[in-house]
Amino acid sequence: MPVIQLTTQFLKTLAPQPGKARTEWCDLGCKGMYLEARATSPGIGTYYLRYKDAGGTTRHLRLGTTETITLPEARLAATAKKAEIRLGSNPSLERQQQKQIPTFKQFVIEQYLPFKKSRNRSYATDVQRFNCRIFKAAFSDKRLDRITTKELIDFHSELREVHKLAPATADLHIKLLRHVFNIAIKFDVIEKNPAAKISLFNADNRVENIMDETQLQRLMLVLTTHPNRAACRIAMFLLSTGCRLNEALSAEWSQIDWAQKVFRVSATNSKSKRMRPVPLNESAMEILEQVKNDSPQWVFYNADTGTHFKTLHKGFNDARKMAGIPWLRIHDLRHAYASLLVNSGRSLYEVQSLLGHSSPQVTMRYSHMNTKTLLEASEVASDRIRAASPKRPLPQLKLVSSGS
Repeated sequence: MPVIQLTTQFLKTLAPQPGKARTEWCDLGCKGMYLEARATSPGIGTYYLRYKDAGGTTRHLRLGTTETITLPEARLAATAKKAEIRLGSNPSLERQQQKQIPTFKQFVIEQYLPFKKSRNRSYATDVQRFNCRIFKAAFSDKRLDRITTKELIDFHSELREVHKLAPATADLHIKLLRHVFNIAIKFDVIEKNPAAKISLFNADNRVENIMDETQLQRLMLVLTTHPNRAACRIAMFLLSTGCRLNEALSAEWSQIDWAQKVFRVSATNSKSKRMRPVPLNESAMEILEQVKNDSPQWVFYNADTGTHFKTLHKGFNDARKMAGIPWLRIHDLRHAYASLLVNSGRSLYEVQSLLGHSSPQVTMRYSHMNTKTLLEASEVASDRIRAASPKRPLPQLKLVSSGS
């Protein structure tokens, strides 16, 4: 292998030696670096660094071609790599490991989804998001370590502008992507999360359909007289306890403490993934008395299927229409329970505990519900002011004009 001082002038006439398919020249200007020229690529050479790894094996690291980097840049790169190698780095091994990094889609299918299947109650919804939107994105077929934050921001914007998704729904896709990359970091596949610092739309899409007193009376009239007694009892139980639909439908008698009047929602069905005690008031106890002989296991038993009810939509849809409140959703019964408490003057801390909210910020949405209650509270200050005021009329104050 010829040893020469590589120069810019030499590169202008670069070609293999006569009769050879390839030629390598060692550079006197940088120990370990050499330039290779091939007959199949006339005028173009490739810079390499020859080094020995920790095991004494000779390795060759490609630095770039004469088209992509200059000679001084190649020498700087070779010098930097030699310094890294002296500190224990193995570029060849690192490059091999990079080749083993899966694409986003491969990682999700082969590692992420199997890991999350038994750990995430929204597994089916996540699979749908992957198949409908995320797997169709351009970055889906890229290696995990090659996906940029800019690509994910563009995808986030595209969900809103092209696919016309609601801001909150678009945000859910980014939250899912963050989780995927976090799991990849946990599995030592990549080192950083490109979705970590993406700003969310954070649109407030909460809908609070609160019934007034007249609407509540109409609903109760329907729920106590409608022929679909099973659906009506479940709806009244939700309204009486503030439970989520899934918590009520999956309730078993083993979770009901008749003596203490408590329904202990299991951690499996609780949104917080912790056991949650729900006090059973008299209206809730009446519902339980009506269904206690239907099944030895399920509280709300469906005789047609032999198990508990899975849904309430059809029966509740009929009931809300008959009551003249077609906008009322099943989850609004939980909001109605909270509003009844707040409107009766109960504290937000009590409401938070009864609804099982993880933080007071979630309960704060109910703080504005009853201006009448707030006015009554405000009158306390008025009463104290009036009590401190003089009981006899004050003397009339005369205005005194100043002289000119």
